[in-house]
Amino acid sequence: MAIITKDSARTITNPDHLRFHRLHQHLAPTFGESWFALKAEAFARFFGTPFFLGAQTLIVLVWILLNITGVSHFDLYPFILLNLAFSLQAAYAAPLILLAQTRQAERDKAHAEADALHREDLAQANEKRLKVAAEQAEQMIKLIEMNTELTKVTKQLTERIEIITEQLHKHLVKY
Repeated sequence: MAIITKDSARTITNPDHLRFHRLHQHLAPTFGESWFALKAEAFARFFGTPFFLGAQTLIVLVWILLNITGVSHFDLYPFILLNLAFSLQAAYAAPLILLAQTRQAERDKAHAEADALHREDLAQANEKRLKVAAEQAEQMIKLIEMNTELTKVTKQLTERIEIITEQLHKHLVKY
């Protein structure tokens, strides 16, 4: 695709439509690029899924049933070990989730800024196009006015030629 602008006679081939977003590419991964970062982000995202909530509920129910029915006695009522497991899970999950939310907010802000810059660029390009269109419309009006004037002059000349032709005809017919 080639774009030719009126202001400069240069041709832009394949403009970079993502140029405003490239400034913020470093914010793409939430926890960075390492193996740990990818696993931490996956773990943080997994906490909010229905599968996790269902699996955790099932594990808790099995844990309680095993200890209440007497099949196993590793954590008797009031289930202190279960509370400890939940506390440990919360201690690791909360910072990961908060970090993921913070980084996502940074990415959202950066993308919003890039979108605003892109919209501003589009608005400026649109203003230039409207200015060029207005100039072209003015030129077309001038050309139409000139064409109208030429048509009037042509009509006057044609009428004069007709009058001269009639006079010449009359003059030649006399002789």
